[in-house]
Amino acid sequence: MSNSTAHPYMANSVPALQQEMLDAIGVPTIAELFQQIPTDHRTTRKLDLPPTLGEAELRRHLVNTLAKNRTCEQNLNFLGAGLWQHHVPAACDEVVRRNEWLTSVFGEPSSDHGRNQAWFEFCSQLGELLKLDLVGLPVRSWGSAAGHALRMAARITQRTEVAVVRAIDPERLSVIRNYCEPTEMESHIAVRLIDYDPASGLIDLDDLRAAVGEHIAAVYFETPSYLGVIEQQGAEIAAIARAVGAETIVGVDPISLGILSSPVDFGADIVVGTIQPLGIHMHTGGGVGGFIASRDEDRYAHQYPTLFISIAETTKPGEYGFGLSLFEQSSYGLRDKGNDWTGHSVYMWAIAATTYMALMGPQGFEDVGGAILQRAHYAAQLLSEIEGVRVSFPSGFFKEFVINFDNTGKTVEQINNALLNIGIFGGKDLTRDFPELGASALYCVTEIHTKADIDRLVGALREVTANEH
Repeated sequence: MSNSTAHPYMANSVPALQQEMLDAIGVPTIAELFQQIPTDHRTTRKLDLPPTLGEAELRRHLVNTLAKNRTCEQNLNFLGAGLWQHHVPAACDEVVRRNEWLTSVFGEPSSDHGRNQAWFEFCSQLGELLKLDLVGLPVRSWGSAAGHALRMAARITQRTEVAVVRAIDPERLSVIRNYCEPTEMESHIAVRLIDYDPASGLIDLDDLRAAVGEHIAAVYFETPSYLGVIEQQGAEIAAIARAVGAETIVGVDPISLGILSSPVDFGADIVVGTIQPLGIHMHTGGGVGGFIASRDEDRYAHQYPTLFISIAETTKPGEYGFGLSLFEQSSYGLRDKGNDWTGHSVYMWAIAATTYMALMGPQGFEDVGGAILQRAHYAAQLLSEIEGVRVSFPSGFFKEFVINFDNTGKTVEQINNALLNIGIFGGKDLTRDFPELGASALYCVTEIHTKADIDRLVGALREVTANEH
């Protein structure tokens, strides 16, 4: 490739344009732009990259590579555990793909083609669902939201230890630990794990009472829990936390709130959760985002790391404007001196979630929640009738439930491999992360699963768990 030719995927890479940009910046060479990087940190050897492919060849290579995937369109899927297969209305895809949103690069005045109003609608609709008045723009994941909320509680209470229930997604717990910082850091927050009852899946209240004290900044638990269990002791947990001056932080799947009470109803101070079930595809593990919400009180508002969107009247009667508020306390306003660092990589998903919530309305959330509850319990009942198969926590679960295979004589890995051979993604293997549950898997049933889908799973599991003669 000659020096006067642009890179095929970078039209502005010809030397003349590069020089024009360097002249505008006021530096002689591109190397000058990287002076802050120590010389011994820079790679001097040539990178061993594969041969340059033309556009047609590259497309063919990528299509062939992607064809190796086993998708949830081609297979019947009962995996959840943090990323769930829900119905995404076509309107969500249509709205989120509009140029007004796709070109909405944060920080450019020209990017606000109704963006702020849409973000305001996201916060206000989610706030109505949660029965809370203060909702920030979404952060990168549920784990990020929980980590931020625990740090908020630590700043509010000036304490450096938090209590977290052990029946939690290991990946989410890992993110929480990252947010609480290494023990060597001066601002380290210690994470105390609270046990759960392996018979019911509920928090062990005795262990909680023994663990909390005036050193605890917050108690964090989820309902439904990672194991699908609806925590029925929420008011007692909140009372135990309140008695020692700790904040109660509750994680929730918002799609459950059409049929379950908001955590506010049993004493939550801060509520966090995921937005992925709200009209967002699974995107091969992407499409995640997390929310943080609380009462509209100064003690909470001034500890948020996120951006807020406010609404205000304008000089024209009946007209309203939307703008950022408390910008100065965020990482956008104070950079490394802000409350915490957040990124805007999930703000596009806020648009999809806004569309979904507007389409659904209160009755829609009640309908979808009821459908999920009924179908999950139908599936669990049929699965429990298979010889050697047991539902670990048969009462009080939503969308996900734990199936134990101890009495089949087979491991979860063996069962899942057999299911995969006939086009079914079995439940998430819990054997390594929760050994006390034995050979168990976390199964997920949502509104997309029909009676025929569930019956097919039951028939397949009956066959693959049968003793060989």
